[in-house]
Amino acid sequence: MNLIVMTEGCAKAQRQLPLPAWRGEGALPAFAEADGVHAIALHSRPRRRRACGGRCYNRPSFCAFQPIPVIFTLGINHHSAPLAIRERVAFGAEKLAHALADLMRSQPVKEAAILSTCNRTEIYCAAETPEAVIDWLSRYHQIAPGEFSPYLYTHDQPAAVRHAFRVASGLDSMVIGEPQILGQMKEAARAAEASGALGTQLHKLFQHAFSVAKEVRSSTAIGANTVSMAAAGVHLAERIFGSIGEQRILFIGAGEMVELCAAHFCARQPKGVTVANRTQERGRDLAERHHGVAIRLDELAEHLPGHDIVVSCTAAPLPIIGLGLVERAIKARRHRPMFMLDLAVPRDIEQEVGDLDDIFLYTVDDLAQVVASGFESRQAAVIEAESIIDQRVRDFLGWLAARDTVPVIRSLRDAAERMRRHELEHAMKLLARGEAPEKVVEHLSQRLTNKFLHAPTQTLNVATGDDRDALQLAASRLFHLHGEN
Repeated sequence: MNLIVMTEGCAKAQRQLPLPAWRGEGALPAFAEADGVHAIALHSRPRRRRACGGRCYNRPSFCAFQPIPVIFTLGINHHSAPLAIRERVAFGAEKLAHALADLMRSQPVKEAAILSTCNRTEIYCAAETPEAVIDWLSRYHQIAPGEFSPYLYTHDQPAAVRHAFRVASGLDSMVIGEPQILGQMKEAARAAEASGALGTQLHKLFQHAFSVAKEVRSSTAIGANTVSMAAAGVHLAERIFGSIGEQRILFIGAGEMVELCAAHFCARQPKGVTVANRTQERGRDLAERHHGVAIRLDELAEHLPGHDIVVSCTAAPLPIIGLGLVERAIKARRHRPMFMLDLAVPRDIEQEVGDLDDIFLYTVDDLAQVVASGFESRQAAVIEAESIIDQRVRDFLGWLAARDTVPVIRSLRDAAERMRRHELEHAMKLLARGEAPEKVVEHLSQRLTNKFLHAPTQTLNVATGDDRDALQLAASRLFHLHGEN
């Protein structure tokens, strides 16, 4: 649908733009029908300035409506890209603020949030188009677009809204129904808000997503029989060693994922537990909870040979366990096997380590087959969850549509307020000159009525054909005229 905007006095000022893409302050169309093309006069009577040269209150200012940003989601995840690609576009938690500031500063993006986990890197943004964000992602990570574009997905409304709700609800996770992604999404929203990148649209999107996730989890059995990545790691380790109770375990990192893994592994009562972390105090807290000891990261080379199971998940941008380090550890162990679980993205353990004969190295992608084992039993819950999401997507799109009218309503009220102030000033001057109050009030009401109705009346008079029919219907609906149901 198109909106024809007619401004007074200059044919060159006539412009035709798509109605949904207009927003702004200033002069207002008197009315607009949502299903046709209308000519709307923004101002059509001679402009009169006060003798003192001050502001003319009955002259509406005009500011072209700005294009309304659309919510986009773009990214890669475990469904679309292998680990080798995902780790190249991941964002460490310590880099999020810088990345968001750089994105907002260098691109035509109104709002943005970055969700980066071991299974996905996604950018949620309010922008006119996603292409500039894709170019930014390429430049920021110094990776050619052709290298990751085959794995990249891009969603706009309403698909972007649906995707956000599915992610928050755990329906797009490697482990269907897992709750960790909701906390990660909340952290992404907090980081965006702290960086000043979260505006009204994305704030509302995330709040709706969190509410939908809560409803899905409380109304369905989506979280039942869930095999978590931590539990899957335990199953894999037991395939190698049979019993974890006779093994010594080294946890590298002390974040949420390592804490989950520690809870699952230590439930098997291993022979010994060691925690290596960059911040030794936090590592010590985790170690004490599981009756273990804490070491510094720079002590890994010394302690690695003494452990049978290694679980690592840090935010390090580069591997912290290299091929040479593991080769020396295996030699010191007299080639006894070692199970290594690398849950980090980017990876903590060099890929070549997995080629060693006595090393059983698994990454997050290797866990997919194990965690999928409980999926069939949750199919009914998934169908219920999708139904809830469908309804909540419609609700959110309704909010977006209603929000599009807010600038028009605000500007309409501003224009009416300018007229009211001008006429009130005129009436006060008449009263000050001694005019009868009854006469002044009558005069005031007549002038206000004429000014409020002048633009729509003139527009109706000059309209022809289908435009006239559409405008008459719009006027009847807007002003609740007789004959309108």
